[in-house]
Amino acid sequence: MELRHLRYFIAVAEELHFGRAAQVLGISQPPLSQQIQALEQELGARLFDRTNRRVELSEAGRLFLEEARRVLAQVDKAADVARRAQLGELGELKIGFTSSAPFSSSIPQAIFSFRQAFPAVHLNLQEMSSREVAEALVDESIEVGMMRPLVLPESLSAVELFREPLVAVIRADHPLAEGSEHGLHLAALANEPFVFFPRSYGSGLYAQLLSLARQAGFSPHFSQEAGEAMTIIGLVSAGLGVSVLPASFQHMRIKGVVYRPLLDPDANTAVWLVQRKGTPSPMANTFAQLLTRKTVQPSP
Repeated sequence: MELRHLRYFIAVAEELHFGRAAQVLGISQPPLSQQIQALEQELGARLFDRTNRRVELSEAGRLFLEEARRVLAQVDKAADVARRAQLGELGELKIGFTSSAPFSSSIPQAIFSFRQAFPAVHLNLQEMSSREVAEALVDESIEVGMMRPLVLPESLSAVELFREPLVAVIRADHPLAEGSEHGLHLAALANEPFVFFPRSYGSGLYAQLLSLARQAGFSPHFSQEAGEAMTIIGLVSAGLGVSVLPASFQHMRIKGVVYRPLLDPDANTAVWLVQRKGTPSPMANTFAQLLTRKTVQPSP
């Protein structure tokens, strides 16, 4: 039994006339009659009661018609699912992101726009360090990554989504907090203990802080490590040291902490959109396009 047999049967059942059904199907009547007879033989049931003057559905034919319609409807649904999946309108999109990335308004806006446009696509968002984002892309456990700059494997490509300044995070009653509302140089923090991500965490900010400190003429002393930016800010509030974070974290108002712009020329950081080279999935492509509408420039 083939799908065309079901279509032939449904056409005859709806027209109750072999000649008209043949016209609807765009075939001649004799082959249509032969196909219906072959279908009845395969089923071992008479689907139509025929006389010289009329064609009627038998009881078996009436029940078979309901099932045949369901089968074709399911086939059409399956075809539509395949087409929509190919267009990136169905399925699951796995996205890895560094913890500081979502604080930029452009990323939540892109996620919201994607969900509005493709409600049938499940977004699987996973928080990772920048290094973990790169590793997950290489082993194909995610399709799109948002991360701070790191040296990338050859198999990955990156586009800079945006760049933002770095700020010093200081306890509100610290002497450096007074009179520095317009900013301070990183060198002012040279003798302060730092609360920061551990080197092993894989944050792109770690290497950047070391580079900025070298340019400022000192090597930072890390007194406390934490894997989450919010924990770092909390530890600064507890008086365990100072820190340097992307300016987007200023949105997180924690009592007892102030943020001061860094006046050093290179005191800024970027967020990259990273994908595997080659042909990304339609879903990944669509999401990337939403994010990169205001792209600054490709990374080197």
